[in-house]
Amino acid sequence: MKRTLFAVITLLAGLIANAASPVFIETENFQKKGGWFVDQQFMDLMGSPYLIAHGLGNPVENASTTFQVDQAQTYHIYARTFNWVSPWTESEGPGAFKIKVNNKFLKNILGTIGKKWMWQYAGSMKLKAGTNTIELCDLKGFDGRCDAIWITPSKEDIPPSDIKTLEAFRRKMGALPKEASDGGKYDLVVVGAGIGGMCAAVSAARLGMKVALINDRPKLGGNNSSEIRVHLGGRIEIGTYPALGRMIREFGHSTIGNAKPKENYEDEKKDAFIAAEPNITLFAPYRAVSVKMASPAIIGSVIIRSITSGEELELSAPLFSDCTGDGTIGFLAGADWMMGREGRDEFAEKLAPLKADKLTMGSSVQWYSEKSNKKTIFPEFEYGVKFTEENCEKVTMGEWTWETGMNYDQIYDFERIRDYGMLVIFSNWSYLKNHSTFKSEYSNLKLGWVAYLAGKRESRRLVGDYILKQDDVDKQVFHEDASFTTTWHFDLHFPDPANTKHFPGAEFKAKTKSNRIYPYAVPYRCLYSRNVNNLFMAGRNISVTHVTLGSTRLMRTIGMMGEVVGMAASICKKHDTLPRDVYQHHLPELKALMRIGTGKPAEELPDNQNFNRGGILKTPKNIIFSSPKKEVKTN
Repeated sequence: MKRTLFAVITLLAGLIANAASPVFIETENFQKKGGWFVDQQFMDLMGSPYLIAHGLGNPVENASTTFQVDQAQTYHIYARTFNWVSPWTESEGPGAFKIKVNNKFLKNILGTIGKKWMWQYAGSMKLKAGTNTIELCDLKGFDGRCDAIWITPSKEDIPPSDIKTLEAFRRKMGALPKEASDGGKYDLVVVGAGIGGMCAAVSAARLGMKVALINDRPKLGGNNSSEIRVHLGGRIEIGTYPALGRMIREFGHSTIGNAKPKENYEDEKKDAFIAAEPNITLFAPYRAVSVKMASPAIIGSVIIRSITSGEELELSAPLFSDCTGDGTIGFLAGADWMMGREGRDEFAEKLAPLKADKLTMGSSVQWYSEKSNKKTIFPEFEYGVKFTEENCEKVTMGEWTWETGMNYDQIYDFERIRDYGMLVIFSNWSYLKNHSTFKSEYSNLKLGWVAYLAGKRESRRLVGDYILKQDDVDKQVFHEDASFTTTWHFDLHFPDPANTKHFPGAEFKAKTKSNRIYPYAVPYRCLYSRNVNNLFMAGRNISVTHVTLGSTRLMRTIGMMGEVVGMAASICKKHDTLPRDVYQHHLPELKALMRIGTGKPAEELPDNQNFNRGGILKTPKNIIFSSPKKEVKTN
């Protein structure tokens, strides 16, 4: 009996020892991406970057990679994917793709069912021991997406879907490291390489600081990159410190306009602007995913993750600047923040609503069409949003006015917001091409470009020692720490009433009412957190109300914010102190730097053509300056 039991145990142990190992593949790690793009925008929401087949209705080239299995046998293959039109329709979606292994298709079509990110069964295949190949094969060109592949000898063995559990599973499988590697120590870590982050990094670097600059995409410039294509707005070299903003002439594009060909945004100028600074270490594409606090009010380090390899690095510094737009670093560090519209009673703003609400300005998915020398075809596309002769948009391009998500959370609902932007573009274009009475006018047109990265206007705003409000600008309130000058009008977007009529609660078009301003210098105290003591901010996440964000959010203005942050950081390093102390003890030193600026000499730069645009009024001579009253806001 004992011998029999021992034999069974030995046999089971041998079977376990010889069991084939499962394989986990992150699609962003594929060796060849083909026509698929890496989309990192929502990795905080759904757990990871993923590959997206953004083909504008034309199937994209296969993505492929190799993998190893340790035994020859039959394996079951799953893909983590999402039917992206499921919020609007019960029908099968357009994001269809299949998986090919060793040049043979698996049975099932993926990406067309389900209402959330989930593991879908692709099929089974007998694999040889050693190296095998796998491909993602797009079928329709309509934004099929795949996060990861799971190859297992047991069909019942399915990875978790819960985000936290899935992250632990990824680490167990080696797709993510067990802990971050040391990425180095810096004087300043700047998270986000939009215009504000770029200028903060260069300003600090030119003043002798060792800077880490983090960008979660390969392209620099944020909304001004060729991936999103919003032109630079706002005026520079104006106001209290006219030297501020001159550095933007070093990389600013020479033409104006939104949703233009990619060459117009001159990405190479931005690359050269950063590459020329030996004191800057650029981490791109890496995304900041967590922070470590040295104390309750001091950030010690930030953890960043490669969006393609999953590598994690820990970057340490005495100072940080949140230039993410979403206030991500501040949020992770416990900084006070605001979001939505403040009620009129909070700051006595005439442009504020009577009661506070969660409405924000939306995000834009821009697009344009191109002429062809022959008739072009666009597939039928209708997934829950129906266009007719009465409600269609008879246009050939869409820029800032194509704006979605004002009634949704611009952080936690962001994938839905972006997807709705694409959905209405494809749906409207399909109607114009295939069903409208004027379709002959569109017969030789094709979609030339549709963004898959949404340009965001508003989300979290971090609270500083001062919150800029409408009265500051209207009454030209004097602040001793006046810094960069904002010039844009109070530009607050709202759903277009004509669009609301046809799509109530599901608008995708916006309007604005221009409330012009006098140029106004914003207090330095709006550029650092009031309760995370070593955190600066530059961008749409600075310490302002919703109303004044309408004036400060322009990218040239944001660039000047970054320049001031870099200057203040250099003073912090010089005196071994923190951002608030610059205001309290070293303000004359900051003013001296702002008078000089950190841009190259004007004579070495292009002239200011196309750089000074904005809805401003000439400053009257009879303005009476008054002392500021500090606002107190708890969160």
